[in-house]
Amino acid sequence: MNAADRFRAAIEAGDFDAAVNEFTDDIRFFSPVKFTPFEGIDTVRALFRVLQRTFEEFRYVGDFPGRGRTPAGDETEAHVLHFRTVVNGKQVEGIDLIHLDAEDRISTFTVMIRPMSSLQVVSEAIHAGLVADGVVPG
Repeated sequence: MNAADRFRAAIEAGDFDAAVNEFTDDIRFFSPVKFTPFEGIDTVRALFRVLQRTFEEFRYVGDFPGRGRTPAGDETEAHVLHFRTVVNGKQVEGIDLIHLDAEDRISTFTVMIRPMSSLQVVSEAIHAGLVADGVVPG
């Protein structure tokens, strides 16, 4: 079982702490609404606390392993995890694109969401949660 598999198993078990433990300390999390990534384990851990509260009925419905290039251009083992969830009553579909480093840890994590109306609902809910937790200014 690799880091992507352990991450998925932890998320499906509702254990967000175990899921975040699969990240490198210098994790780069690419959001579908923010140009620059969230960087570092403390910031991404805070983001995942908000995600845990925000996503309802979250489930992975597909896993597509392979190889890919990180945003920095490094070729790595990669996984695309297809998910569905509900946010504030809105159906959301998306993918988590995960890149593993040489030590079998998650080094980059990119989220893509559709449709646009769902992305807007997710963006507003996540931003509100980050503000409420003091992670970003209001």
